[in-house]
Amino acid sequence: MTATTWPDARGRFGKFGGRYVPETLVGALERLDLAAHEALADERFGETLSLELESWVGRPTPLSRAQRLGDAWGLELWLKREDLAHTGAHKINNAVGQALLAQRMGAGRVVAETGAGQHGVAAAAACARLGLPCTVYMGAIDMKRQAPNVQRMRLFGTEVVPVEAGDATLRAAIDEAMRDWVADPEGTFYLLGSVVGPHPYPWLVRQFQRVIGIEARHQFLKRTGGLPDACIACVGGGSNAIGLFHPFLDDPVELIGIEAGGATGRSGIDGGAGHAATITHGSPGVLHGCYSMLLQDSDGQILETHSVSAGLDYPGVGPEHSFLNSSSIAYYYTVSDAEAIGALEECSRLEGILPALETAHALAGAKNYGRDHPGASLLLGCSGRGDKDLDILAGAGL
Repeated sequence: MTATTWPDARGRFGKFGGRYVPETLVGALERLDLAAHEALADERFGETLSLELESWVGRPTPLSRAQRLGDAWGLELWLKREDLAHTGAHKINNAVGQALLAQRMGAGRVVAETGAGQHGVAAAAACARLGLPCTVYMGAIDMKRQAPNVQRMRLFGTEVVPVEAGDATLRAAIDEAMRDWVADPEGTFYLLGSVVGPHPYPWLVRQFQRVIGIEARHQFLKRTGGLPDACIACVGGGSNAIGLFHPFLDDPVELIGIEAGGATGRSGIDGGAGHAATITHGSPGVLHGCYSMLLQDSDGQILETHSVSAGLDYPGVGPEHSFLNSSSIAYYYTVSDAEAIGALEECSRLEGILPALETAHALAGAKNYGRDHPGASLLLGCSGRGDKDLDILAGAGL
């Protein structure tokens, strides 16, 4: 199996992935799988998507040399600026692609979930663009810490439903969105936000997010005449990281994912609450319709997670990341809340770029990488902007 052929026909990335869903959703997933393959092979659909990405999303996004920050960290540091895409994050690439697919399939409404709110905002904007009714489920805790994004979704005409159940964060929001979908799998299109969930979602979201790495690879070659030594990105569910990594899988480039170490940081994580380091400290299991690495106890009960970043606060991860890790094709590390906030502050003051707290984890990982690989060239996925996190940052004293 090569980068161009996985997942297999069953939606498996090695032993990970697959489809573990109620019988009522099997038909809907099979229809989605067929429709998605037909759409992505359709030249007219591709032209429509490309036009929307160019004229509405604002692609290609720039590749920026972070000269001062790189010098401070002993790196040649380049940022792929997804923070400059419409709605402020990479999430819009997938949202507009799936919204066009929903329209093509004749869906009567769209349902989505969100953690940090960026996928919710992207889904709301894309649905407004295409005239599709949209409902977004969001954990009550995340609604409080990401209030500006809640307001943005509502201004786009989307119904935002608070989820009080469970941990009241992204996991609970996905649970509720899937329950909604089960109730009407033919009339409702589930616009899933990351490379998680049952097949074909991990593949489908990757296909819409690959534009990040395709552009970045071309831009890096044009600017430098070569490829970076490494690509680095934050990993929650993992869509921005897969989008960056996938076009580099056949290149001699190190691929590095950074997970949320929470308050405990890079060492001493014992498997309890206080972090969201799924790959580095999890074990295999089934969550939200696929087999992947999870944070769970010895009885298989899903653990509550913590990250200062709402978008990384999730106890699972995309099955392709689990496969890349188990195959030693990509490498995954953690950084703490404090390290992420410190890297965000340095980036803001040295580069005039306020990154999202999700991106700040990748930045902290880049700083650590520079200590061990002085002078290396590093391409970093700047997954989103930090306007949404200003209240959290103010609480942290910034």
